[in-house]
Amino acid sequence: MIDLRLLRDTPDAVRTSQTLRGDDPSLVDTALALDERRRAAQTDFERLRAEQKSLGKEVAQAKGEEKAALLARAKGLAEQVKALGADADAAAAELDAVLWRISNVVHDGVPAGGEDDYVVLKHVGTPRDLAAEYGPDFRVRDHLELGELLGAIDTERGAKVSGARFYYLTGIGARLELALLNAAMDRASAAGFTPMITPTLVKPEIMRGTGFLGAHADEIYRLEADDLYLVGTSEVALAGYHADEILDLQGGPVRYAGWSACYRREAGSYGKDTRGIIRVHQFHKVEMFVYASADESRAEHERLLALEEEMLGLVEVPYRVIDTAAGDLGSSAARKYDCEAWLPSQQRWLELTSTSDCTTFQARRLGVRERTATGETRAAATLNGTLGTTRWIVAILENHQQADGSVRVPEGLRPYLGGLDVLRPAGA
Repeated sequence: MIDLRLLRDTPDAVRTSQTLRGDDPSLVDTALALDERRRAAQTDFERLRAEQKSLGKEVAQAKGEEKAALLARAKGLAEQVKALGADADAAAAELDAVLWRISNVVHDGVPAGGEDDYVVLKHVGTPRDLAAEYGPDFRVRDHLELGELLGAIDTERGAKVSGARFYYLTGIGARLELALLNAAMDRASAAGFTPMITPTLVKPEIMRGTGFLGAHADEIYRLEADDLYLVGTSEVALAGYHADEILDLQGGPVRYAGWSACYRREAGSYGKDTRGIIRVHQFHKVEMFVYASADESRAEHERLLALEEEMLGLVEVPYRVIDTAAGDLGSSAARKYDCEAWLPSQQRWLELTSTSDCTTFQARRLGVRERTATGETRAAATLNGTLGTTRWIVAILENHQQADGSVRVPEGLRPYLGGLDVLRPAGA
């Protein structure tokens, strides 16, 4: 939720942020008008309530006609107090509803525009020239063909059992995912993150608090009979972990690494990435999540990005880092960096990680506060970042493929695969 003091003190900054996102800037003026109405009603309510209490003492001491007159006045005053209280409550409820519709204020320098208006910050590594390596007649295999050759991916039976966009990881495919996620957990632990296995079903207030029931609500699976939601990332469960708590962040940020299954409906993606396991309904992911002081969030964001890049270096895929445009940010993020790996079969970049600085936006919704050195409390900042997910298998298989259909195992993953250095086609 947007900070009401920020809204009052710098409304132009919030309007600008809304415009950069492609959201409605008039919500700022609506919120300010409701805030003024609420405060005026509250002031009048408190003034008349004090007068009502004072009058009550006079009534207790009065007699006869004086008492009757005071009682009549008290009755009228009570009706006024009740009406003002109701108006203040109504304005507060309306204000709250509008505040929940205003997205987080984007950081200075975030690119304006939508999905295609990102800024490339850097490239790391060089895509292989497979034709130069294996000859001009070499045909690049995509991850699904490679996965089927290796006996690692089975989408046909996934569709038979569960429908489109489901799959089985079999044999070395299952081992490869476990190797990748265990490597991610090891990196996170070494960096001071507490490993967590998180719930994948959460209450509506937790899902709403993290900002996922806004524009992207149609991506989420809901179990109506239980009024629970399936998470699309362990960020949701980790954000709710300290809901309505006061944290001690004097010693530095509190960091978690959550491993969970994730579920996404992929609404609106009809016809996109239907082949293989790029865009699926269920996958596994290791997600970093941080609670930090508000003044530390930007530095912590850079740290999360560095850890993601370290993990990408481990699997040896060429990638680029982009600064996501304001219109492509989730409502909670003030800035988001994506790391995209090169996909040889499609000659394009494929998102593997993202990391977001949500400042105090989520924490304010979820009631997560920190106690300062002076003993006061204020909203904490939250950040998140992907450290490994099933989709990485796509980039690993395609970027490390060899002429005979085998796949070289990146050196960083070999210890997690019993020293295996090459994945060979089934039966080879």
